[in-house]
Amino acid sequence: MGNNKKLPLRIGVGIILLNNENNVFVGKRIDNPKNSWQMPQGGVDQNENFLQAAKRELEEETGIKSVKLIKELDGWFKYDLPKYLLGKLWNGKYKGQKQKWFVMKFIGKPNEINVKTKNPEFFDWKWIELSKLPDVAVHFKVDIYKKIKEELTSLSLN
Repeated sequence: MGNNKKLPLRIGVGIILLNNENNVFVGKRIDNPKNSWQMPQGGVDQNENFLQAAKRELEEETGIKSVKLIKELDGWFKYDLPKYLLGKLWNGKYKGQKQKWFVMKFIGKPNEINVKTKNPEFFDWKWIELSKLPDVAVHFKVDIYKKIKEELTSLSLN
């Protein structure tokens, strides 16, 4: 697999969804049975801006529509897939992702949250403390989750 250097990064978005206690929404992926959780994330469609993509992915993965945008984090967050996943995800077209991340507040009622969507990605979900984010992430996303934790810790969230 010497050619993976040439593969591009897939452009994506991620959503840091906070509740009233500023805990973070994480889901457990159906296709990743290990004990790891992740924040909602996904790809960007053609003719879609990043914020539209983030809101669409959030609704597709969690049923959630009632959100208030708090902030778009600066810059890109990148990760490379581990070797054993190269060629398995995204039809083998990408070596990893570069993502724009958005901080949003959930302002709906609890029954709005439903991960049993049309094409489900998660089979379980929970709210966790921001400090725990890196501990629950799959190993190749730990660095991104650490960076997000640091960025959010420096945001004064009220």
